[in-house]
Amino acid sequence: MKTSLVKKLTVAGMAAALLAGVYAPTASAHGEKSQAAFLRMRTIHWYDLKWSTDKIKVNDEMEVTGKFYTYPDWPQSVAKPEVAFLNIGIPGPVFTRQASYIGGQFVPRSVTLNVGKDYEFKVVLKARRPGRWHMHTMMNINGGGPIIGPGKWVEIEGSLAEYKDEITTLTGQTVNLETFGTSSVVMWHLFWFIVGVLWIWYWARRPTFIPRFARVASGNEEGLVTEGDRKVGIAFMAGSCAIVLFGYVSANSSYPITVPLHAGTIGVMKHITDEEKILVSVEKAQYRVPGRSINLTIKVTNNSDAPVSLAEFETGGVRFLNADVYKDDTNYPDNLLAEEGIELEDKNPVAPGETRSIKFTATDAAWEVERLADVVYDPDSRFGGLLFWVTADGKRTLSHVDGPLIPIFS
Repeated sequence: MKTSLVKKLTVAGMAAALLAGVYAPTASAHGEKSQAAFLRMRTIHWYDLKWSTDKIKVNDEMEVTGKFYTYPDWPQSVAKPEVAFLNIGIPGPVFTRQASYIGGQFVPRSVTLNVGKDYEFKVVLKARRPGRWHMHTMMNINGGGPIIGPGKWVEIEGSLAEYKDEITTLTGQTVNLETFGTSSVVMWHLFWFIVGVLWIWYWARRPTFIPRFARVASGNEEGLVTEGDRKVGIAFMAGSCAIVLFGYVSANSSYPITVPLHAGTIGVMKHITDEEKILVSVEKAQYRVPGRSINLTIKVTNNSDAPVSLAEFETGGVRFLNADVYKDDTNYPDNLLAEEGIELEDKNPVAPGETRSIKFTATDAAWEVERLADVVYDPDSRFGGLLFWVTADGKRTLSHVDGPLIPIFS
């Protein structure tokens, strides 16, 4: 009975392992939801994002543009963006970066950003590998890791064999970076592989390992390396040094003009100079767990010269719109555009010079789906977001809002 049970369990285990190996589902996105809610709420806020297209052919270019706001209430546990690199999160080299800009300045390297400022950016990408890819805005911060922004599906049509990445060097030579130097790379890798195989073959061609182990264990290691072995070792070493020297001289003669890799920090970027004219402070912030909604009471002071209405609340890439005053036409990812939007108790605009308390509710399953509700279980339990205000003629102004978030479980 025991033997039969063991056999059955063994067969079942082997079948389960086989099925696990055969069934390998494709990942549907990047897993940005795994990034902590406080990181998405209180570090980099991406807004006014636009993907120039969501369908493109190999060798064609697309642009990702928009703005980002470096949050003033930056977490102490995350390094500030003093060395930051504007990036695009994609699953491997499916695009090639043609150019990146922050504040209109070309930024091929790391930059310095100030907290509490907003910046315009643009990234130009060239389609390389066919497929349907989930791509994100992303900021890599030295000591803080990657901070991922909203993502969108983009489809690339065509064939990888058609891809070309041609540039003109400083000497006037036109080369295709996709294939440039490939033959040399393959040749040198193959050459050194053969050298390595010959070296191992020389020492392993005799019954070496066990007899040598026995002699070392018995204390009789004298004579393990013969005079011939020493000569072969010296020949391998001398030959390797000669080949490396030859490769160095050959490369210098073939490419006499070189430019070192640029790895420094460019400096402080130019930010958008508009100051926050709509001042906001939080009077009460609650997250109702059963209803998946945040209830905010804010104190608003309108220092602008026109009445403003609350048009949008954005946090962690999720946008809650006030459908009465603002419609989105940017083709923003549907999963990050809350269907319920926001509901205001008092929908009247805030007049110039007026200070008033406003209550609104932002309800949507996105709080749980995007894991933003996890912030209420964080030891800090602070939220952060952007409020967008709109005038009668459609002009938008932003202000930031943050504070402790109290959970309600009833």
